[in-house]
Amino acid sequence: MLKSAEELPDCFYYHNQPTLIPPHTPTPTHFLYLSNLDDQKFLRFSIKYLYLFRKSVSSDLLKLSLSRVLVDYYPLAGRLTTNSLNDNHKLLVDCNGQGAVFAEAFMDTTAHELLEFARRPSRSLRKLLYRVEAHSFLDIPPLVVQVTNLSCGGMILCTAINHCLCDGIGTSQFLHAWAHMTTKPNHDLPIAPFHCRHVLRPRDPPMTNYVHPGYTRNTLRDSNNIIKQYLESQPLVPSSITFTPPHILHLKRQCVPSLKCTTFETLATHAWRSWVRSLDLSPSLTVKLLFSVNVRQKLKPEMPEGYYGNGFVLGCAESSVKELLSSNLHYGVKLVQQAKSKLTDDYLRSMIDLLEDQTVITDIGSSLVISQWAKLGLEELDFGEGKPLHMGSLTTDIYCLFLPVAGNFDAVRVVVSVPESVVQKFEYFMNESVLESEDDDDKNLDAHAVV
Repeated sequence: MLKSAEELPDCFYYHNQPTLIPPHTPTPTHFLYLSNLDDQKFLRFSIKYLYLFRKSVSSDLLKLSLSRVLVDYYPLAGRLTTNSLNDNHKLLVDCNGQGAVFAEAFMDTTAHELLEFARRPSRSLRKLLYRVEAHSFLDIPPLVVQVTNLSCGGMILCTAINHCLCDGIGTSQFLHAWAHMTTKPNHDLPIAPFHCRHVLRPRDPPMTNYVHPGYTRNTLRDSNNIIKQYLESQPLVPSSITFTPPHILHLKRQCVPSLKCTTFETLATHAWRSWVRSLDLSPSLTVKLLFSVNVRQKLKPEMPEGYYGNGFVLGCAESSVKELLSSNLHYGVKLVQQAKSKLTDDYLRSMIDLLEDQTVITDIGSSLVISQWAKLGLEELDFGEGKPLHMGSLTTDIYCLFLPVAGNFDAVRVVVSVPESVVQKFEYFMNESVLESEDDDDKNLDAHAVV
């Protein structure tokens, strides 16, 4: 039983140490080159997913299917290393077949209780993923899995997948391949993974033909670091707000004069403005919105089907605080659209070339960074006992996430951590549109009632 709304009970591990799951059959042994998009400092962490299922799947079956899918996705069974032939610490994958980490546990609670608990992010959820003791990021295996069985017969599946090997599309592709191998072990994968990252090699010599505002030099002299310093000065509190189609439509109606805009463009702008408003920043400061954009079809030639490495870049919209907050939603949405329109093949090649300079880093010091997980099919994962009751992120410390809502394809859950002192203000600003749209619905109902 859950004792309180703040803390999960501890997991009981079936074994003191997890097992290593190597590929089922021998796989190629070589060093896998990682592109400049893979080898970015701000991606040196693992993407941690949490799935809650009503019915459990045999751990033995999951381990067997994992070993089989790792034959196809063999780099995930390897280990990260650096290129010893140069001094730039370029990351590589040592494809040595060492294996993925697989932990098994039990928790004395039910799927229903966990579903209620997981609706709001909590640091306590970290108990659901085995913590690998490591001296550095390089020492953590690229794939860590924990299966936790529940007292009701349900199951939690948590995965940590190294972001330098996969982006969101790639992780979804891998997880669906694993599920496919679990339910249809005698069938080929619907999408074969494409391993080679050389399609994103920089030009020789590198040519940076554009200004790339999403990046900065590795220096502390930028005045906008005041934002970063403020965010790091106090504990961050996770916040979660769900937007249903009526809420999103209400936001889009604020984009006047008439403006065609996507759900992502609208929600991203709304989250950005709410974040800036809650931080009470100086009107003269420049703030940025960095948001993930899939570029698999934007590069020429297009990247091959099955490419599971990092095939995204961060689009960058920027504005002064004063202009962003004094204008309506239309202004911010236009900035997002203009940032997307810049991402031509030549612009993207220039960005890849820029990253050859090891002093160039992503400008997260003055930015809200949004990662789009809502349309990747992550909530459709099925290992044979049905789709998840809940899909989310295990941690929310790093970026703002747009998550899918199980059972409601058109809804989006926005999760972001903000300073403890402003979390109420941020949620108020984010929820304004929700409350206004509900008021409009009530007025419409009253009008129909009068008629």
